Amino acid sequence: MSAPPHGLYGAPIAMPWQTILADLAMILFMMTAAALANAPDGPLLPSTVKPAPHAAAPALRPIAASPRAEPVGVWRDDPGAPALATWLAQQARDPRLRVSILVRHGLGHERAALARAETLMTAAGARGAGARIVIEPGQADGASVVLAYDAE
Repeated sequence: MSAPPHGLYGAPIAMPWQTILADLAMILFMMTAAALANAPDGPLLPSTVKPAPHAAAPALRPIAASPRAEPVGVWRDDPGAPALATWLAQQARDPRLRVSILVRHGLGHERAALARAETLMTAAGARGAGARIVIEPGQADGASVVLAYDAE
């Protein structure tokens, strides 16, 4: 009968297969927990799942707000403010910066708010080409333009 293998400093190495299996199971558990920590809360279904043929109409998903970062710069439509094109020319030209145009309107001024948003988008020039435009009801009419490193 041969002696068990010896490690550093002559100590015998005795690691049964159960210990190795327990180590591997623990590693698998930790990897699964880490992956699930970053997973969405909804069910994990493949993207090719088709609705049942007898389904009448697909359910409408609620509209979620688009992600917005902290503003880097804010322009407000005030009497003493510089022209929007001038203000944008003074700001950094980082392609990751996104222009968001926000127009608030009082009751009954919806069409004027749409026209104001179009005017601001035109005044923004090339930087306004991919702008996010938000038109929402408010207490009074007003407009602002925000530059931010948005996720989308």
